[in-house]
Amino acid sequence: MTKEELKTRTKKFAIDTFTFLNEIEKNKAVDVISYQLFKSSSSVAANYRAVCRGKSDADFLNKLKVVDEEADESLFWLEFIKDLNIDCNKTELEKLIKEADELVAIFSAGIKTIKSRNK
Repeated sequence: MTKEELKTRTKKFAIDTFTFLNEIEKNKAVDVISYQLFKSSSSVAANYRAVCRGKSDADFLNKLKVVDEEADESLFWLEFIKDLNIDCNKTELEKLIKEADELVAIFSAGIKTIKSRNK
């Protein structure tokens, strides 16, 4: 997958998450969860753009670690929504969980590759 394809994919994840959150149950507790998920999912896309502008392997690696952490946090909040059985589009929730899990796997693998190259 190219950098451009991954930029598009992470942005789509953020947009799909935003769309999902606009349709989720609304109350004070869910609003807090929604806000956290919105921040982490949009951070995946925004910070991946920064990764693509990394000035060195060390800079690239540090930025990629942030993206990996944000993708994993997004996965956590999505699983949390599922575990709490919050009223939402369950099909879309499962798609987002799958995508977040795949993004974590992609970024984690990238981190491992860079670390092994720099030994």
